[in-house]
Amino acid sequence: MKHKLTLLVLFIAPMIFSQSFNKEIRIDSIPNLIGKFTKEALLKEPYAAWFEKNYNEYEPDAEVISLLENELSKYTITLFMGTWCGDSKIEVSRFYKIMEAVNFPLDRITAIAVSNQRETYKQSIGGEQEGFNIHRVPTFILYKNGKEVNRIIEHPITTLEEDLWNSIQDNYTPNYDGVTYINSLLEKMGVEKFRKKQLAIARKVQNKITKFSELNTYSSVLFYAKRTEEGIAIAELNTQLYPSEVSGYINLGNKYSYLQNKEKAMHYYKKALSLDPKNNMAKKGIELLL
Repeated sequence: MKHKLTLLVLFIAPMIFSQSFNKEIRIDSIPNLIGKFTKEALLKEPYAAWFEKNYNEYEPDAEVISLLENELSKYTITLFMGTWCGDSKIEVSRFYKIMEAVNFPLDRITAIAVSNQRETYKQSIGGEQEGFNIHRVPTFILYKNGKEVNRIIEHPITTLEEDLWNSIQDNYTPNYDGVTYINSLLEKMGVEKFRKKQLAIARKVQNKITKFSELNTYSSVLFYAKRTEEGIAIAELNTQLYPSEVSGYINLGNKYSYLQNKEKAMHYYKKALSLDPKNNMAKKGIELLL
C-alpha cells in the first residue's frame, strides 16, 4: 500500500506542476497566455504566428553575443510580457533568439504573462507581478546572487543584446526611470505623506518624466491592483506635471466614478470641460453620474 501511495504522489505531482504553466484567458475571443509560461507555449498557435516571424527575422550582433556568452550565465532573468502587446511580441521573440545564441539555460528564466483587462490590468493570475512595479511590458529583470541588477522596460534603448550587456556592466539607465524613481518615493514616504508633498515632488521629478502617458499608465496599474489611493495620488501628481492635459482630469474622474465618489468625479470631469468644452469623454462621464 505504501508503494502504491508513493507512486500516486509521484504521478500527481508532475501534473500539478505542469498545470501551473501555460494557462490561457480569452480577450475579445482571442486566446492569451496568463501567468507563468514556457517557451514551448509560444511555439503553438496563435502565438507561433508572430513568435516565429520575429524570431527568424532577428539577427543579433555576433560581437555582443560573444561578450554575453561569457558573462550572462552568472545571472537569472525574470520577464513579464503580454501576448496581446505589440512590443512584447517583438522583444520577447528576439530575447529567446539571443538566449539561444548565448546558450543560456532556459531554466534560469522565469517568464510571466499579464492581463490587459481593466480589473486585472498588468496583473498575472497568481499575483506574480506583485512587488515588481510592472507598469510596462515587456519588462526583463536581471538578477545576480538573488539581487536585482537592472531591468529593460518595454523596448531597448539600442538593441536588446546591447542593453543586456550594458545592464550587467552597470552602464545602463532603463526607459521610464522617472516612474521607477517615483515608485521608490511612494514606497518610502507612504501615500499620505506623498500626497502632502505633491507640489515639491512634482518640481523634483519634472525633468525625469518625459510624457504624460508614463504616469497615466502607472496610476492605472496601481489603481486596479487595489492600491486605489496610491493610483489616485500618482494621477494627481500627473495633473501637476501636465496641468493642460485634459486626459489627466478625465483619468481622475473615471477613477472616482469607479469608486462611486460622484462629487469628486464630477469635479474632475468639469475641470476637463473647462479646458476642452467639447470633450465627449468628459461629457459622457458627467451623463453617467446624473
